[in-house]
Amino acid sequence: MARFGRLVTAMVTPFNEQLQVDYDKTERLIDHLIVNGTTGIVLSGTTGESPTLSRTEKLDLFRHVVSYAKGRCHIIAGTGSNDTASSIEFTQAVQSIGVDAVMVVAPYYSKPSQEGLYAHFKALSEATKLPVMLYNVPGRSVVNMTAETTLRLAELPNVVCIKEASGNLSQMAQIIEHAPEGFELYSGDDGLTLPILSIGGVGIVSVASHVVGRPMTDMMDAYFAGNYTEAARLHRKLLPIFEGLFAYPSPGPTKVALEKLGVQVGGVRLPLVELNEQEKAFVHSLLV
Repeated sequence: MARFGRLVTAMVTPFNEQLQVDYDKTERLIDHLIVNGTTGIVLSGTTGESPTLSRTEKLDLFRHVVSYAKGRCHIIAGTGSNDTASSIEFTQAVQSIGVDAVMVVAPYYSKPSQEGLYAHFKALSEATKLPVMLYNVPGRSVVNMTAETTLRLAELPNVVCIKEASGNLSQMAQIIEHAPEGFELYSGDDGLTLPILSIGGVGIVSVASHVVGRPMTDMMDAYFAGNYTEAARLHRKLLPIFEGLFAYPSPGPTKVALEKLGVQVGGVRLPLVELNEQEKAFVHSLLV
């Protein structure tokens, strides 16, 4: 059974007109996500525009969401960076807030070796009592954490799962096959949710769940109920949305889609820019 549930949403960060974090909009978004099947929320991930959020903004956001959600879903705080020492310090600062876990991305830009990746995550896991979700996303970090490195880390007591966004199903199958009991693999790509479930994954850390959370839950429920034909049908139906939300730099399209659905979340911070009218029209067409 998935520790954080099957549908974990990598939540956008709502902003007001001055591009400050908007807590009223955040509360409405949380309600929307939970009603539509979200079982866990990742705060201050890439989709949450973490590179543009200050340390204070992140901590305030974590506190507010933990208080507002009140146990209705799991709360996972994004605390990783490409600096091990600052990642440890920030993770320790988060411990008393009441989050259920932390998600720690593979160090980006630095391009560490596999031994460097192992040492980074090991040092961080030893510095906290919180459960740790590893995050492998070579498309952004420019380094792939191999199955062998992930399996070494999976032996650490509080390293409990991985968000795998390498797109490499063979690598993921190796992790699932050889991982210790209790270690879980979540898809990090909406479009690979069903294929990853078929090789033993437990769920998805999703962006599309902002707008199609209920159909995604239906797809996973159908799969786990053995109705593979229905699960495949829903996968095919949802695929244009999975892909379309990344047609332009994320989370721009997701924020536009939410606005179209009546969930106000504001704009994006530089270096991201607002979608133009043609781009918005494309995103709107996905929701028809």
